[in-house]
Amino acid sequence: MQSVDRAITTLEILARDGEAGVGEVAAILGVHKSTASRLLGALEARGLVEQAGDRGRYTLGFGLLRLAGAIPGQLDLTKQGSAICAELAEQAGETVNLAVLQGSQVVNVHQVHGQSTITVNNWVGRPTPLHATSSGKALLAELSHRARAALLGPELQAYTPATLTDLVALQQEIDVGLSNGYAVTIGEYEAGLNAIAAGIRSFGGAIIGAVSVSGPAYRLGPQELSQVAPAVVAAAAKISERMGYLG
Repeated sequence: MQSVDRAITTLEILARDGEAGVGEVAAILGVHKSTASRLLGALEARGLVEQAGDRGRYTLGFGLLRLAGAIPGQLDLTKQGSAICAELAEQAGETVNLAVLQGSQVVNVHQVHGQSTITVNNWVGRPTPLHATSSGKALLAELSHRARAALLGPELQAYTPATLTDLVALQQEIDVGLSNGYAVTIGEYEAGLNAIAAGIRSFGGAIIGAVSVSGPAYRLGPQELSQVAPAVVAAAAKISERMGYLG
């Protein structure tokens, strides 16, 4: 398990920094250079990393595309939604994310930062809770109360004092969001961070993803969330159309 953890961490390092040398990887992993070299060699043999020229540095390899091909739905959502997310980020001036349901959590698969963004938080690939995020609520919107409860589990964790931990209250809020066409969170996952999301539909009409706008409470308060809501709903509709939804 330690070797697997080191391999995954190495890939994350290269994804974050673009490239890295054996010494840098060894230092971050806390291992000898020879260990890091063997690890990079094994990943290179699988095509997951490759050497950047002759400088002894490594980058992510094209072998990762083979693995990514196993999640075509997510990749297609990103492909069809990236330009629309960029437009929404420019319009709202805040961070925009595309998210999908993965098990009982939400995972962001694409992110664009708006011009007002100061602190850059990378949410891509980070599992987040269904009940405390706007995307999670949007993804739950059209499920039955029973199906929602099954995904949420018996206890709802409190991440901040504002997190809804009462299932009945959460169900009611999601129902209101369904009628409005969007869902919001006010400091429910991170204090001082607000967000609004709308569901993205597939060809058959099922909600398969969500597009969200998030930002600090001092810029994106309840009034600002209401003002940006039409743009978020419109963006979700545009992406849904590109995914084959005919309305």
